[in-house]
Amino acid sequence: MRRERQFLEDIVSAADAIAAFIENETSDSFEEHQMLRSAVVHELTVVGEAVAHLSQELRLRHPSVPWQDIKGLGNIVIHNYFGIDWAEVWRAAKRDVPVLRNQVAAILQAEFPA
Repeated sequence: MRRERQFLEDIVSAADAIAAFIENETSDSFEEHQMLRSAVVHELTVVGEAVAHLSQELRLRHPSVPWQDIKGLGNIVIHNYFGIDWAEVWRAAKRDVPVLRNQVAAILQAEFPA
């Protein structure tokens, strides 16, 4: 069974991948590039699944992270793929994912010091 540390590390890794994928992109190029969209959606799915496997106790200890919203976005990209709002995915990738990455990195440091 995977441990919470691993799920948190998965979130950081997925956020880093998203940042690398979109580093030199614009919202227009993102919408035109199917492979890039697929890669970002995959990583958002990883984030959503990792969040879903975190314990309620850990999530309650860190209420500033919008866990339910993150899990919800993962569900949307999995179950509503053909109805995805790509502009919203772009905004989440550019605005929300970097914030989440920093929050989860801080949780890793606090909960699982090296």
